Amino acid sequence: MDLLNALVALLNYVVIPASAYGAQLALGALGVTLVYGILRFSNFAHGDTMAFGTAMTILVTWGFQAMGISFGILPTALLALPVSIALTAVLVLATDRAVYRFYRKQKAAPVVLVMVSVGVMFVMNALTRFVIGVDDINFADGQRFLISVRDFKAMTGLEEGLALRTTQVITLVTSALVVWALFHFLNKTRTGKSMRAFSDNEDLALLSGIDPERVVRITWIIAAALATIAGTLYGLDKSFKAFNYFELLLPMFAAAIVGGLGNPLGAIAGGFIVSFSEVAVTYAWKKVVTYVLPASLAPDGLLQLISTEYKFGVSFAILVIVLLFKPTGLFKGKSV
Repeated sequence: MDLLNALVALLNYVVIPASAYGAQLALGALGVTLVYGILRFSNFAHGDTMAFGTAMTILVTWGFQAMGISFGILPTALLALPVSIALTAVLVLATDRAVYRFYRKQKAAPVVLVMVSVGVMFVMNALTRFVIGVDDINFADGQRFLISVRDFKAMTGLEEGLALRTTQVITLVTSALVVWALFHFLNKTRTGKSMRAFSDNEDLALLSGIDPERVVRITWIIAAALATIAGTLYGLDKSFKAFNYFELLLPMFAAAIVGGLGNPLGAIAGGFIVSFSEVAVTYAWKKVVTYVLPASLAPDGLLQLISTEYKFGVSFAILVIVLLFKPTGLFKGKSV
Protein backbone atom coordinates (compact mmCIF):
# COMPACT_ATOMS: atom_id res chain seq x y z
CA MET A 1 0.00 0.00 0.00
CA ASP A 2 2.81 2.41 0.85
CA LEU A 3 4.40 1.75 -2.54
CA LEU A 4 1.12 2.67 -4.23
CA ASN A 5 0.94 5.86 -2.16
CA ALA A 6 4.51 6.68 -3.20
CA LEU A 7 3.61 6.09 -6.85
CA VAL A 8 0.53 8.32 -6.61
CA ALA A 9 2.58 11.08 -4.94
CA LEU A 10 5.19 10.77 -7.69
CA LEU A 11 2.51 11.03 -10.39
CA ASN A 12 0.75 13.92 -8.66
CA TYR A 13 3.75 16.11 -7.94
CA VAL A 14 6.34 15.13 -10.56
CA VAL A 15 5.17 13.14 -13.57
CA ILE A 16 1.90 14.89 -14.44
CA PRO A 17 3.04 18.51 -13.81
CA ALA A 18 6.36 17.91 -15.59
CA SER A 19 4.61 16.30 -18.56
CA ALA A 20 2.24 19.26 -18.97
CA TYR A 21 5.05 21.78 -18.53
CA GLY A 22 7.24 19.78 -20.92
CA ALA A 23 4.54 19.85 -23.60
CA GLN A 24 4.25 23.63 -23.24
CA LEU A 25 8.04 24.06 -23.47
CA ALA A 26 8.17 21.70 -26.46
CA LEU A 27 5.67 23.81 -28.43
CA GLY A 28 7.56 26.97 -27.53
CA ALA A 29 10.90 25.38 -28.45
CA LEU A 30 9.44 24.22 -31.77
CA GLY A 31 8.78 27.85 -32.68
CA VAL A 32 12.33 28.82 -31.67
CA THR A 33 13.92 25.98 -33.63
CA LEU A 34 11.73 26.60 -36.71
CA VAL A 35 12.80 30.25 -36.93
CA TYR A 36 16.44 29.30 -36.33
CA GLY A 37 16.40 26.49 -38.88
CA ILE A 38 14.73 28.46 -41.68
CA LEU A 39 15.41 32.15 -40.98
CA ARG A 40 18.81 31.42 -39.42
CA PHE A 41 18.74 33.50 -36.27
CA SER A 42 17.73 33.07 -32.63
CA ASN A 43 14.48 34.95 -32.07
CA PHE A 44 14.66 36.42 -28.57
CA ALA A 45 11.21 37.94 -29.05
CA HIS A 46 9.55 34.50 -29.09
CA GLY A 47 8.64 34.57 -25.39
CA ASP A 48 6.91 37.92 -25.74
CA THR A 49 5.19 36.68 -28.90
CA MET A 50 3.73 33.99 -26.64
CA ALA A 51 2.68 36.68 -24.16
CA PHE A 52 1.01 38.79 -26.87
CA GLY A 53 -0.78 35.75 -28.34
CA THR A 54 -2.05 34.72 -24.91
CA ALA A 55 -3.21 38.28 -24.21
CA MET A 56 -5.21 38.19 -27.44
CA THR A 57 -6.70 34.85 -26.40
CA ILE A 58 -7.76 36.36 -23.06
CA LEU A 59 -9.37 39.41 -24.69
CA VAL A 60 -11.28 37.27 -27.19
CA THR A 61 -12.28 34.88 -24.38
CA TRP A 62 -13.69 37.78 -22.38
CA GLY A 63 -15.58 38.89 -25.49
CA PHE A 64 -17.10 35.44 -25.95
CA GLN A 65 -18.05 35.24 -22.27
CA ALA A 66 -19.72 38.67 -22.47
CA MET A 67 -21.82 37.32 -25.37
CA GLY A 68 -22.71 34.22 -23.35
CA ILE A 69 -20.58 31.88 -25.48
CA SER A 70 -18.82 29.05 -23.66
CA PHE A 71 -17.28 25.66 -24.43
CA GLY A 72 -19.05 23.58 -21.81
CA ILE A 73 -16.64 21.78 -19.49
CA LEU A 74 -13.69 22.95 -21.61
CA PRO A 75 -12.11 26.43 -21.36
CA THR A 76 -13.64 29.09 -23.62
CA ALA A 77 -10.05 30.05 -24.52
CA LEU A 78 -9.93 27.06 -26.87
CA LEU A 79 -12.68 28.70 -28.97
CA ALA A 80 -10.70 31.97 -28.93
CA LEU A 81 -7.46 30.37 -30.15
CA PRO A 82 -8.09 30.65 -33.93
CA VAL A 83 -8.81 34.39 -33.61
CA SER A 84 -5.78 35.04 -31.39
CA ILE A 85 -3.51 33.04 -33.71
CA ALA A 86 -4.64 35.19 -36.64
CA LEU A 87 -4.04 38.42 -34.68
CA THR A 88 -0.58 37.27 -33.56
CA ALA A 89 0.30 36.20 -37.10
CA VAL A 90 -0.63 39.69 -38.35
CA LEU A 91 1.66 41.23 -35.73
CA VAL A 92 4.70 39.05 -36.51
CA LEU A 93 4.23 39.46 -40.27
CA ALA A 94 4.04 43.24 -39.83
CA THR A 95 7.16 43.09 -37.64
CA ASP A 96 9.00 41.07 -40.27
CA ARG A 97 8.03 43.51 -43.00
CA ALA A 98 8.91 46.57 -40.95
CA VAL A 99 12.08 45.28 -39.27
CA TYR A 100 13.57 41.92 -40.19
CA ARG A 101 13.06 42.20 -43.94
CA PHE A 102 15.50 45.12 -44.19
CA TYR A 103 18.29 43.19 -42.48
CA ARG A 104 17.51 40.07 -44.50
CA LYS A 105 17.95 42.01 -47.75
CA GLN A 106 21.20 43.44 -46.43
CA LYS A 107 22.30 39.85 -45.67
CA ALA A 108 23.13 40.93 -42.14
CA ALA A 109 25.03 38.55 -39.89
CA PRO A 110 22.90 36.35 -37.61
CA VAL A 111 24.19 38.15 -34.52
CA VAL A 112 22.75 41.41 -35.92
CA LEU A 113 19.34 39.80 -36.31
CA VAL A 114 19.61 38.46 -32.76
CA MET A 115 20.20 41.96 -31.42
CA VAL A 116 17.32 43.27 -33.54
CA SER A 117 15.07 40.58 -32.04
CA VAL A 118 16.04 41.80 -28.56
CA GLY A 119 14.72 45.24 -29.51
CA VAL A 120 11.54 43.68 -30.90
CA MET A 121 11.22 41.73 -27.64
CA PHE A 122 11.10 44.90 -25.55
CA VAL A 123 8.58 46.54 -27.90
CA MET A 124 6.31 43.46 -27.82
CA ASN A 125 6.60 43.25 -24.05
CA ALA A 126 5.56 46.88 -23.70
CA LEU A 127 2.71 46.42 -26.20
CA THR A 128 1.36 43.40 -24.30
CA ARG A 129 1.49 45.21 -20.97
CA PHE A 130 -0.19 48.25 -22.49
CA VAL A 131 -3.01 46.15 -23.98
CA ILE A 132 -3.79 43.87 -21.03
CA GLY A 133 -1.92 45.27 -18.02
CA VAL A 134 0.58 43.76 -15.60
CA ASP A 135 -1.75 41.92 -13.22
CA ASP A 136 -1.95 38.16 -12.74
CA ILE A 137 -4.94 36.91 -14.77
CA ASN A 138 -6.67 33.55 -14.38
CA PHE A 139 -8.83 32.93 -17.44
CA ALA A 140 -9.46 29.17 -17.21
CA ASP A 141 -13.17 28.43 -17.00
CA GLY A 142 -15.09 25.19 -17.48
CA GLN A 143 -14.57 22.12 -15.32
CA ARG A 144 -11.45 22.47 -13.18
CA PHE A 145 -10.67 18.81 -12.38
CA LEU A 146 -11.19 15.56 -14.27
CA ILE A 147 -10.11 13.68 -11.14
CA SER A 148 -10.17 15.37 -7.73
CA VAL A 149 -8.19 14.32 -4.66
CA ARG A 150 -11.36 13.53 -2.72
CA ASP A 151 -12.84 11.36 -5.48
CA PHE A 152 -9.56 9.53 -6.02
CA LYS A 153 -9.22 8.71 -2.32
CA ALA A 154 -12.83 7.52 -2.20
CA MET A 155 -12.31 5.27 -5.25
CA THR A 156 -8.99 3.76 -4.19
CA GLY A 157 -8.93 3.95 -0.41
CA LEU A 158 -5.35 5.23 -0.56
CA GLU A 159 -3.99 7.80 1.85
CA GLU A 160 -2.45 9.83 -0.99
CA GLY A 161 -4.77 11.60 -3.40
CA LEU A 162 -4.35 12.28 -7.11
CA ALA A 163 -5.58 15.47 -8.77
CA LEU A 164 -5.77 15.64 -12.57
CA ARG A 165 -6.65 19.10 -13.83
CA THR A 166 -8.59 19.55 -17.06
CA THR A 167 -5.95 22.00 -18.31
CA GLN A 168 -3.21 19.39 -17.93
CA VAL A 169 -5.07 16.89 -20.09
CA ILE A 170 -5.92 19.62 -22.62
CA THR A 171 -2.23 20.58 -22.77
CA LEU A 172 -1.08 17.04 -23.51
CA VAL A 173 -3.82 16.28 -26.06
CA THR A 174 -3.52 19.64 -27.85
CA SER A 175 0.28 19.42 -27.95
CA ALA A 176 0.14 15.93 -29.45
CA LEU A 177 -2.31 17.09 -32.15
CA VAL A 178 -0.26 20.21 -32.95
CA VAL A 179 2.99 18.24 -33.20
CA TRP A 180 1.33 15.66 -35.47
CA ALA A 181 -0.10 18.41 -37.70
CA LEU A 182 3.27 20.20 -37.90
CA PHE A 183 5.23 17.08 -38.82
CA HIS A 184 2.59 16.10 -41.36
CA PHE A 185 2.81 19.57 -42.89
CA LEU A 186 6.62 19.59 -43.03
CA ASN A 187 6.99 16.06 -44.38
CA LYS A 188 3.94 15.51 -46.58
CA THR A 189 2.94 18.82 -48.13
CA ARG A 190 4.66 20.61 -50.99
CA THR A 191 4.98 23.83 -48.98
CA GLY A 192 6.47 21.97 -46.03
CA LYS A 193 9.00 20.24 -48.24
CA SER A 194 9.99 23.59 -49.79
CA MET A 195 10.58 24.95 -46.27
CA ARG A 196 12.80 22.01 -45.42
CA ALA A 197 14.70 22.44 -48.69
CA PHE A 198 15.18 26.16 -47.96
CA SER A 199 16.50 25.27 -44.51
CA ASP A 200 18.94 22.66 -45.83
CA ASN A 201 20.38 24.69 -48.71
CA GLU A 202 19.08 28.19 -49.44
CA ASP A 203 20.98 28.65 -52.72
CA LEU A 204 19.85 25.31 -54.14
CA ALA A 205 16.27 26.02 -53.07
CA LEU A 206 16.33 29.36 -54.91
CA LEU A 207 17.63 27.64 -58.05
CA SER A 208 14.73 25.20 -57.76
CA GLY A 209 12.24 28.05 -58.01
CA ILE A 210 11.24 28.27 -54.35
CA ASP A 211 9.97 31.72 -53.38
CA PRO A 212 12.02 32.75 -50.31
CA GLU A 213 9.56 35.44 -49.17
CA ARG A 214 6.71 32.94 -49.19
CA VAL A 215 8.79 30.55 -47.08
CA VAL A 216 9.53 33.38 -44.65
CA ARG A 217 5.85 34.33 -44.36
CA ILE A 218 4.74 30.77 -43.71
CA THR A 219 7.51 30.28 -41.15
CA TRP A 220 6.38 33.35 -39.22
CA ILE A 221 2.73 32.26 -39.33
CA ILE A 222 3.59 28.80 -37.99
CA ALA A 223 5.87 30.30 -35.32
CA ALA A 224 3.07 32.67 -34.29
CA ALA A 225 0.59 29.78 -34.08
CA LEU A 226 2.98 27.67 -31.99
CA ALA A 227 3.73 30.61 -29.70
CA THR A 228 0.05 31.46 -29.19
CA ILE A 229 -0.96 27.85 -28.51
CA ALA A 230 1.98 27.26 -26.15
CA GLY A 231 1.37 30.53 -24.32
CA THR A 232 -2.36 29.91 -23.98
CA LEU A 233 -1.84 26.37 -22.65
CA TYR A 234 0.72 27.67 -20.15
CA GLY A 235 -1.64 30.46 -19.08
CA LEU A 236 -4.56 28.05 -18.65
CA ASP A 237 -2.44 25.64 -16.62
CA LYS A 238 -0.84 28.33 -14.43
CA SER A 239 -2.07 31.89 -14.97
CA PHE A 240 -1.19 34.79 -17.24
CA LYS A 241 1.34 37.47 -16.38
CA ALA A 242 3.30 39.09 -19.19
CA PHE A 243 6.67 38.94 -17.41
CA ASN A 244 6.36 35.16 -16.87
CA TYR A 245 6.68 34.61 -20.61
CA PHE A 246 9.90 36.58 -20.72
CA GLU A 247 11.22 34.20 -18.05
CA LEU A 248 10.15 31.20 -20.17
CA LEU A 249 12.62 32.26 -22.85
CA LEU A 250 15.55 30.58 -21.06
CA PRO A 251 13.97 27.12 -20.64
CA MET A 252 12.62 27.25 -24.22
CA PHE A 253 16.04 28.02 -25.64
CA ALA A 254 17.57 25.40 -23.37
CA ALA A 255 15.05 22.86 -24.72
CA ALA A 256 15.77 23.81 -28.34
CA ILE A 257 19.55 23.65 -27.84
CA VAL A 258 19.47 20.40 -25.84
CA GLY A 259 17.53 18.71 -28.63
CA GLY A 260 19.53 20.41 -31.38
CA LEU A 261 18.68 23.83 -32.81
CA GLY A 262 16.89 23.48 -36.12
CA ASN A 263 15.69 19.95 -35.32
CA PRO A 264 11.92 19.82 -34.53
CA LEU A 265 12.11 16.34 -32.99
CA GLY A 266 14.97 17.51 -30.80
CA ALA A 267 12.93 20.51 -29.61
CA ILE A 268 10.18 18.18 -28.36
CA ALA A 269 12.64 15.90 -26.56
CA GLY A 270 14.46 18.91 -25.14
CA GLY A 271 11.23 20.35 -23.75
CA PHE A 272 10.58 17.23 -21.69
CA ILE A 273 14.21 16.88 -20.61
CA VAL A 274 14.25 20.44 -19.28
CA SER A 275 10.83 20.19 -17.61
CA PHE A 276 11.51 16.90 -15.83
CA SER A 277 14.94 18.17 -14.74
CA GLU A 278 13.45 21.37 -13.29
CA VAL A 279 10.65 19.58 -11.46
CA ALA A 280 12.84 16.72 -10.18
CA VAL A 281 15.53 19.03 -8.81
CA THR A 282 13.11 21.46 -7.12
CA TYR A 283 10.64 18.88 -5.73
CA ALA A 284 10.80 18.01 -2.02
CA TRP A 285 11.16 14.22 -2.14
CA LYS A 286 10.45 13.63 1.57
CA LYS A 287 6.87 12.47 1.04
CA VAL A 288 7.75 9.85 -1.60
CA VAL A 289 10.80 8.58 0.31
CA THR A 290 8.83 8.37 3.58
CA TYR A 291 6.33 6.01 1.95
CA VAL A 292 9.11 3.77 0.63
CA LEU A 293 11.54 3.61 3.57
CA PRO A 294 10.86 2.14 7.05
CA ALA A 295 9.75 4.66 9.69
CA SER A 296 13.13 4.42 11.43
CA LEU A 297 14.87 5.62 8.24
CA ALA A 298 12.42 8.41 7.40
CA PRO A 299 14.31 11.62 6.53
CA ASP A 300 14.04 14.73 8.68
CA GLY A 301 14.70 17.20 5.88
CA LEU A 302 12.62 17.98 2.80
CA LEU A 303 15.12 16.28 0.42
CA GLN A 304 14.84 19.25 -1.90
CA LEU A 305 18.01 19.99 -3.83
CA ILE A 306 17.16 23.63 -4.61
CA SER A 307 14.22 25.95 -4.01
CA THR A 308 11.60 26.41 -6.73
CA GLU A 309 12.70 30.07 -6.89
CA TYR A 310 15.86 28.87 -8.62
CA LYS A 311 14.26 26.46 -11.07
CA PHE A 312 15.43 28.48 -14.08
CA GLY A 313 18.97 27.91 -12.83
CA VAL A 314 18.46 24.28 -13.82
CA SER A 315 17.69 25.35 -17.40
CA PHE A 316 20.78 27.56 -17.42
CA ALA A 317 22.99 24.72 -16.13
CA ILE A 318 21.63 22.33 -18.78
CA LEU A 319 22.18 24.98 -21.46
CA VAL A 320 25.81 25.56 -20.43
CA ILE A 321 26.61 21.84 -20.20
CA VAL A 322 25.17 21.11 -23.64
CA LEU A 323 26.95 24.08 -25.23
CA LEU A 324 30.25 22.96 -23.68
CA PHE A 325 30.14 19.27 -24.49
CA LYS A 326 27.64 18.81 -27.37
CA PRO A 327 26.81 22.13 -29.06
CA THR A 328 24.85 20.41 -31.82
CA GLY A 329 22.47 18.89 -29.23
CA LEU A 330 21.25 15.35 -28.74
CA PHE A 331 19.66 15.15 -32.19
CA LYS A 332 22.53 16.81 -34.08
CA GLY A 333 20.97 20.13 -34.95
CA LYS A 334 22.90 23.14 -36.13
CA SER A 335 25.80 24.30 -33.96
CA VAL A 336 25.13 27.53 -32.08
